[in-house]
Formats: sequence, C-alpha cells, structure tokens
Amino acid sequence: MKKIDRYILGKYMTTFFFCLLLFTAIVVVVDISEKTDDFVKANLTAWQITRDYYFGFIPRIVAMLFPLFVFISVIFFTSKMAGRSEIIAILSSGVSFRRFAMPFIFGGVFLALLLWLGYQFLVPKANRKWADFEKTYIDVNKGAARLNDNTSKRDVYFRIDASTYAGIGTYDTVRKEGTRFFVQRFENNQLKYNLRAATLRWDTLRNKWQLGNVQERNLHAENETVKRTDTLLMNYNFKPIDLRKDDYLKDQMTTSELNNFIKMEKMRGSESLSSLLVERYNRDAIPVSVVIMTIIGTALASRKVRGGSGAHLAIGVLISVSYILFSRFSVVFSTKGTFSPWLAAWLPNVIFGLLALYLYKKAPK
Repeated sequence: MKKIDRYILGKYMTTFFFCLLLFTAIVVVVDISEKTDDFVKANLTAWQITRDYYFGFIPRIVAMLFPLFVFISVIFFTSKMAGRSEIIAILSSGVSFRRFAMPFIFGGVFLALLLWLGYQFLVPKANRKWADFEKTYIDVNKGAARLNDNTSKRDVYFRIDASTYAGIGTYDTVRKEGTRFFVQRFENNQLKYNLRAATLRWDTLRNKWQLGNVQERNLHAENETVKRTDTLLMNYNFKPIDLRKDDYLKDQMTTSELNNFIKMEKMRGSESLSSLLVERYNRDAIPVSVVIMTIIGTALASRKVRGGSGAHLAIGVLISVSYILFSRFSVVFSTKGTFSPWLAAWLPNVIFGLLALYLYKKAPK
C-alpha cells in the first residue's frame, strides 16, 4: 500500500465514520425528544432505556442509512480533493484512474462486508430488541389496537408436509388456542387419514400441541377405523410463531433462522413467501450497493466542476433518492404482484451498476 493509498483510505474511513456518528447522534436526539413522555411513563432508568431500546434502535437506523452514509462520505471528501486540484496532480503524475480508484474500492468492499455481517446477525437481533421495547412501553395503546385486529385468525389453512394438510377454524395468537382443527393426509390422491379436534392449544411445558375432543379416522381400501380421544398431545412441525403471520417477524430473524423459515413456508405454500424471499435476497444485495455507490461517488466527484462540493452533493443526493425509490418500487411489485423476488432485490444493483460502469468510463483520465 502506497502513501497515497493510505491517505485516500484514511480520508474515506474517517469521513464515513464521522458522518455515521453525526447523523446517528442527530437521529437519537430527535427520537429522545419525541419519546421523552413515554420514557417517563415507563418509569425506567437511563441505563434500561439505553440497553433495552437504543441498543436495538441505533443498529437498525445505521443499517437502513448505511449506503447513503457511504455515498455522501465519498462524494464529500473526493469533491474536496478535486477542488484542491489533488486529483489533477495525481493523474498528471502518470497514475491511471483505475489505480487511483483502488483504495476507494478496497474501502467500499470492507464496508460492504461489515454491513453484510450486520445483516446476517446483529441487525435482526437489534430489530427484535427494538420491537419488544416499542410494543411493551412505547406503543401500548397502539399495540393494543393492533393486537385486537390481529389476535384472532379465521380459516387458517396450510400444508404440514408433501401429502398432509391442516386447517384451523379460529385461532388466538396471544392465547395460542384454536378451535375446529383438522389434519388430512393423502396417498395417490386418496384420503387415508383424517383427524378432527374441537380445540387446539399449545402446551408450553411439553412444547407440543394439545388437542381436545379428538376423532381420528384411518381409511383403508374396504373399511375404516375410527378412534375418539378426549385429550391428545401431538408434535407437529408448526409452532405458534408460525401462525402469528407478523409482517415484521422476518426482520427479527437471523439469516439461518430466516432460511429455515422460508423452507417451511415453501412447503406450506404460504402467501407471504414473496416478502420473505425479498428480505432474504436484500440481505446480500444491499451490501453490494455499498461498492456500487462508492464507484459512482468516486467517478462523479473526481471531476473538478463549478459549484464544488455543493454541486456534487446535490447530484449525489439525487442519485441516492433515485436508488431508494427504485428499490422500493421493485419490492412493492414483488410482494403485491408477480415480479420475481430475486429481481426485486438485485435489479436496482444491476441498473446502478451499469450507471457506475458508465461514469467510471467517463471519469477524468
């Protein structure tokens, strides 16, 4: 690593982390001013609020704005270098633009790996901590209203395995109790087993489902056997968390947990599979956008223009907003329509990657 590489990389990292700390501090101060009354009513100490709320809130916000922080940082310090004619001097000495951009790309890859690791483990746990605190202390009344709307599920149908189907007439996600439960197993398109239970309840001690007033029918070629039981404990492959259908549950799972959940939902033919797949693919696609934004920022701000950093920052913010809007539109088309979840996650990177390649080719040589 040459001296100029250390200089550029040092500027990149210090500017990025300074922006990160500055914007995070502003967001935290604004959030505290909005939630002061709620914190007072919760009667919690400053350490409890920091540990149980802000240790979840800060990683969530940082991950959300991470690519924007990277882009602004690159635009800002590269534009300053161009304004002081440092880039002209570097290129005039015989250094190619590709060689000049290497420390930028190295820094972008490092930050992308940092964000990728965060999305795999840290951010889901932070989302869980933040959501639990919000539900318990902040949005008590709103949470109660949402709870009343989402507690009772009616006519829930799903697949247990390749040949077995289940359904619940009514299910309470808080009590973990249901009524009119049935299971049907087929072989060669013929019904072979039928179970019906008047009640369904999750036994927290045994981690099994307790069925009440059960009737089991085994159908054979020429006859059938019927068995009635007052209480029956069953170990099915679905748990109460699978019946919650919480839209924010996917954000609170680590990637390994999300992968397992997606496999189960694929088998069950879940309607929410698209949103789960978009979340999974985004955890790999968003870190890649950090490298793309680094290349765009480097190529864009390395040219000395009238207006200096202000003009570069304005163009940079416009590109960032365009990327975010394009990404949101792709997600909506995937979750609400028939657009491929993989394309929804990666198409913004493909389009802006082509933009990065074009700007790189047009960068000053």
